[in-house]
Amino acid sequence: MQPLAERLRPKTLDDYVSQSHLIGTEGVLRKMINMDAFPSMIFWGPPGTGKTTLALIIANIAKRPFYQLSAVNAGVKDVREVIESASTSRGMFAQRPILFIDEIHRFSKSQQDSLLGAVEKGLVTLIGATTENPSFEVIPALLSRCQVYILNHFTKADLDLLLQKAIATDEVLKLRKIELNETDALIRISGGDARKLLNTLELVVSGSTDNPLIITNDLVASMAQKNGAFYDKSGEQHYDIISAFIKSIRGSDPNGAVYWLARMIEGGEDLKFIARRMLIAASEDIGNANPTALIMANNTFQAVQTIGYPESRIILSQCAVYLATSPKSNASYLAIGKAQQIVKQTGDLPVPLHLRNAPTKLMKELNYGKDYLYSHDYTDNFIEQEFLPDELSGQKIYDPGENAKEVQLRQFLRARWKEKYGY
Repeated sequence: MQPLAERLRPKTLDDYVSQSHLIGTEGVLRKMINMDAFPSMIFWGPPGTGKTTLALIIANIAKRPFYQLSAVNAGVKDVREVIESASTSRGMFAQRPILFIDEIHRFSKSQQDSLLGAVEKGLVTLIGATTENPSFEVIPALLSRCQVYILNHFTKADLDLLLQKAIATDEVLKLRKIELNETDALIRISGGDARKLLNTLELVVSGSTDNPLIITNDLVASMAQKNGAFYDKSGEQHYDIISAFIKSIRGSDPNGAVYWLARMIEGGEDLKFIARRMLIAASEDIGNANPTALIMANNTFQAVQTIGYPESRIILSQCAVYLATSPKSNASYLAIGKAQQIVKQTGDLPVPLHLRNAPTKLMKELNYGKDYLYSHDYTDNFIEQEFLPDELSGQKIYDPGENAKEVQLRQFLRARWKEKYGY
C-alpha cells in the first residue's frame, strides 16, 4: 500500500492546502493554469511544501504529457533522452510536454546547459523544484527563461488541517477511531514538512493498537524516540543545527561553531549552503567591526566551490573560527532595517534638486544638480550639505557599534557632521 502522504496527495487546486498567494482564487498561478498560458517556472520553497504535487496538478489540468526526473540520480544522458522523447510526443499533442525536474539545484552546469536548448525552442515547458535559492544554483541563461515562484512554509493552521483531513478522509485511517488531542509534537518533528508530518502520523497510528487512539504530545515523543531518525538534513534538524552554528559565531564561541559545523558536514549538508550562511553572518553579525570578515567569508565561498569535499571542510573550519573570534556589530543590519521602515512610513519622498541627475539640457534648466557641492573640491574631501529628503533632515539611521573600529567611525562622523546627526 502507498504511504499516507502519497494517498493524500491533492489532485486538484481546490484540494491543495496553503500557497494561496499562488493558487488561491486570485492567485497569479491559478489564473495562468486555468488559461493554459503558463511559462517555464521554478518552484522554490522548503521541503514538503507541495512543489511536486503542484507540478502534477498543473500537468493534469493542462492535459499535457508529463516527464519527471530527479536531479539526484539523473545525468546529461537522461536529460537528453527525456527531451528527445518529449520532442517526439510533441508531434502527437497540441500542447508542449511538461518536464519536471526535482531538486534542480543539484544539476551541474553541463546538465542545466543540456536543458537550455529545449526550453529556448519551446520543446518542453520546464518546471523545476528546489529548496535552494535559484539565483545561486541555476545558471543565469536558464533562470532568465523561467518564472520563479516562492512556496512558503506551511502555517500551524495548514498542518493541523492536513492532520484532520488525513484522519477524516484517508481510506485506512478513517477505519480507526483516532482523536487528535495534541498536535504540537507532530508538527515540531515534521519541521513544517507536510510529507514528513503525514508519514509520522502514519507511523504513530501503525505503532499503536489502542482503539480509540488518542494522540498526545507524549505519545508522539515516545514513538519518535523508539524509531530514532525522524529527522534529515532537509527537515527540522537542518534548520536547528544551522541556527546553532550561526548563534555560536554570533556568540563568539569557536568551539560551538566548529562542533555544529562538524555535525553538518557529517550529516551530508550542502557545503555551499554553509558557506553562504557564513557570508550572511559576516555582514549581519560582524559588519564594520571587522570588514575583513566579509572578504574572508566570500573567499571561503569561492574556495568551497573550487575545492570541494573533503578538503573544503578545513577552509570552512578556518572561516568559522575567524568569524567566531571577530569583534561583533549588527549596526549595518539595524541601519538598513530602520531605513526600510522609514521608507515604508514616508513613501516616495522627492530627491532634493541638488542631488538629482541632469543628463539633458532641460533638466539643467530646471536646476537639477545645480547646487551640488563636489566633496573632493574641499578640505578633507568633505563639505556639509544635505543628502536626505528635506522631510528627513537630521535623521540618524546608521549608529556605529561600541567596538574599536566603529568607535573610530563614530569619531570620523562626529568630526564631519558636528551635532547634525547626534554622533
